Amino acid sequence: MTVLTVTPNPALDITYLVDRLRPGHVHRVRAVRSRPGGKGVNVARVVRARGVPAVVTGILGGATGETLRAGLTDLGIEDAMLTEALETRRTVNIVDDAGTATLLNEGGPDTGDEPWARLSARVAELALGADVAVVSGSLPPGPPPEAVAGLMAAAGHGGTPVIVDTSGPALRHAAEAGPAVLKPNVEELREVTGIDDPHRAAVALRRLGTGATAVVASLGADGLLGVTADGSWTARLAEPVIGNPTGAGDSVVAALALAVRAGDGCPDALRDACALSAATVLSPVAGEYDADAYTRLRTRVIVSEVQA
Repeated sequence: MTVLTVTPNPALDITYLVDRLRPGHVHRVRAVRSRPGGKGVNVARVVRARGVPAVVTGILGGATGETLRAGLTDLGIEDAMLTEALETRRTVNIVDDAGTATLLNEGGPDTGDEPWARLSARVAELALGADVAVVSGSLPPGPPPEAVAGLMAAAGHGGTPVIVDTSGPALRHAAEAGPAVLKPNVEELREVTGIDDPHRAAVALRRLGTGATAVVASLGADGLLGVTADGSWTARLAEPVIGNPTGAGDSVVAALALAVRAGDGCPDALRDACALSAATVLSPVAGEYDADAYTRLRTRVIVSEVQA
């Protein structure tokens, strides 16, 4: 069995390393790294690095899509991507020596109705062989926000637990559809619920519609917040790490997928997710993490129960 990740809007991630980024100036790029990307692909990369098989699906097209597909093969990730008549988007991440990251995201192609229907059918087929499914990332131009609920239904085909990481109106539709785990960040919590307090906002989000089994929110330097029917917990490092935060949220989702697969409780899942996220911040490339740092940091995560 495996972890299935669904990336509605995959991308080829390009990272430029520079000495110092100065807007309006010409820069000499010290190194260029190109990797398959999109949030679900980043999740799969981390899952695979943890020794668990991962399969990815989404819609690819054009020369950029072919480059991304070749990268999946190099990473040892099972490729179940569809090919359509479109051009896959790119993201550009500029990282300087201070660890400051500047991210440029292309919007992506309009997939159209028929390719989207084919993707949903592919997801339903793949979900039958998965221990857990992850729907992660933004929707491409074209599908309405409620389309995420359709992907969730396909991913949950046959009872497979589904984890969702998305934003904006799609986040509300995902919450109402009742995933196993919903993973917003603190800004997304505030946007969807209109509540400033993260704990109250997470509780409110978990109760929307059918209701998510758990909400795990990224709080930035303050760590993670997990809310379930059995209680609420936070997980944080005593001293936050400094580096490139791109992909840290995807590592949280990867850790949550592995925790759901293993049947771990929320406190243990938060501990692992916090350490894996921090280890990712120490890597300059999204979807990679420092394995030695992960082992070291896991012992330094402070998990606390939130009193109602």
